[in-house]
Amino acid sequence: MGGLDSPPMSIVERAAATIRRHRMLAGGETVLVAVSGGADSVALLHVLVALAPSLRLTLHVGHVDHQLRPGSSDDAAFVGDIATKLGVGVDVVLVDVPRSGSPEEAARRARYGALDAIATRIGATRLAVGHTAEDQAETVVIRLLQGAGPRGLAGIPPVRGRIIRPLIGTRRQEVLDRLRRDGIAWREDPSNEDRRFLRNRVRHDLMPQLAHVNPAIVEALGRTARLMRETIEAAERVALAELEAASAESGAIVLSLDRLRALPHTVAAEVLRQAAARLGSAAPLRAWAHRGLDRVLAAPPPPGGVRVGGVRVDVSGGRVRVARAARRGVRRRLLAVPGVTEIPEVGLAMHARVIDADGYTVPRTARAVAFDADGLRGPLVVRARARGDRFTPFAGRQRKLKDVLIDAKVPRWDRDAIPLVEVDGGIAWIAGVRRGDAAPVTGATRRVLELGLTALADGPADR
Repeated sequence: MGGLDSPPMSIVERAAATIRRHRMLAGGETVLVAVSGGADSVALLHVLVALAPSLRLTLHVGHVDHQLRPGSSDDAAFVGDIATKLGVGVDVVLVDVPRSGSPEEAARRARYGALDAIATRIGATRLAVGHTAEDQAETVVIRLLQGAGPRGLAGIPPVRGRIIRPLIGTRRQEVLDRLRRDGIAWREDPSNEDRRFLRNRVRHDLMPQLAHVNPAIVEALGRTARLMRETIEAAERVALAELEAASAESGAIVLSLDRLRALPHTVAAEVLRQAAARLGSAAPLRAWAHRGLDRVLAAPPPPGGVRVGGVRVDVSGGRVRVARAARRGVRRRLLAVPGVTEIPEVGLAMHARVIDADGYTVPRTARAVAFDADGLRGPLVVRARARGDRFTPFAGRQRKLKDVLIDAKVPRWDRDAIPLVEVDGGIAWIAGVRRGDAAPVTGATRRVLELGLTALADGPADR
């Protein structure tokens, strides 16, 4: 069997240039090579075998059998035979592909999941896959037909995480010519001719027509992808700086609405995309960020927030909160007097004590409040806000609770998490925000009921 590394401008040299340009390998890595048995992946394996000595690579082959057609086990045996002849270790993994949704997407997810597991097990820092320049061009056309934005038109990234694509700058015909010239066999997947799949229709029907208009269509689309990728990378750098200026809380990132509105639309969408990704969103984030951004930046913004890409985006008081889920609200419960009432759903506790009024000083912190204990009628209840709530502040007039919270600059997403202390059907305390007019402490007060709000693990509030 011949090698692939001798003539000038061989696919080995082209791949080596691609590896250098995109800094895919520094040397000394363990690389898992995904080999389906098709021409591209077989050529990729031979290319990396040729480059392994100079780059000090340790290679391992991974083959995924999707079990979607008869004879798929023959592909596994074929790949195993190639790996053995080249002296490379091989893992063959069988996967079950879900039958719901797009079969192409389901197979892709199953394949990458299996390859990622193999790479982790063997300690591979790189996973090499055999996408070529044609794959890149076809992807750009597909994304264009789907109405994608700049991120979609950036196509297939040469490097993404530990995935590398050394043949992304190599034409498919070059691959086939070299395999035939060196007598290297490969397997043909019959599903690659199935016109039910969009990529096959683009590959076999649309791309030849486009080549009549522009014979260099593959190179032109590759250039488009590269320029879009450079645009996206610039947007990513600016977005990263914006996220560094954002504040973080448990399971959420809070951004300035004014700063977001001042950014170019593409950059602002990238900020949302990166924020969602940081919160663990696994959904594709190309288009939703733009749709969600349009709604978030609307004036006025949507009062119910926006759910996109597995996260929730809310706007309130000049701030934008990106979170995995809406904050949990306070559940209704009786307040223990005296004692400690835990409110674990919002990570708080309310401490209650009854004190002799002689020498008592009213707390100066918003996290504590004092009442005339004998002026309160009935049990005290802790609850969340409810539709139609009204509140009468101390020395003030009755107002809608919603308006009080807005004036206090409490963001919409925090309002259900604020404990309200209710007594005799009225709100006596918006905990941590404002006292009501019930049972004020006066010179005639004999016993004081003091309430303090703390984080669940803390002690009583400081006075």
